[in-house]
Amino acid sequence: MTTNNWAAFEEAEPEFARAVRARFAQYPHHVLGTLRKDGSPRLSGLTVDIRGGELWLGMMAGSLKARDLQRDPRFALHTNPGEGEAMPDGDVRICGRALELVDPPELHRYAEETETPHPFHLFHADLTEVVRTTVQGDELVVRSWTPDHALRTLRRRNDDEPPHEDAATDTPASPTT
Repeated sequence: MTTNNWAAFEEAEPEFARAVRARFAQYPHHVLGTLRKDGSPRLSGLTVDIRGGELWLGMMAGSLKARDLQRDPRFALHTNPGEGEAMPDGDVRICGRALELVDPPELHRYAEETETPHPFHLFHADLTEVVRTTVQGDELVVRSWTPDHALRTLRRRNDDEPPHEDAATDTPASPTT
């Protein structure tokens, strides 16, 4: 459905995509950031669904977050941090553009597959960035993917040394066909 959908991300970086999907699967509710009419941010709770090569964002009919996305499709999605402070699997942020599905037969099909009550809004994500942050030993490790670049890894210690990028990860992604 989209050029930079979940399937394209998964094809480009299958191992990273598995880790990101697993992190979202740990909890049912996550945090969606949208832009209000005045341009200020709005944070809302949301469940996500990854199926059929798409990252789906579903919401109640007439919700403010749905109206925000209809007006300005840019979003940021952050995984639920869970309990405590440890976050052993790190956290994940996905940014992109939400594209609303409005075709009644497709909405009905999705509702039947997922047991989603009507009416509702359904958006699929055109991904612009996927970031996973973890702690490994004494380093903060930030792995990021964009459609224009292969997976990059930035490592940072809690000292005066500047962060450094793993050399092997700084290569342009292959063009999407």
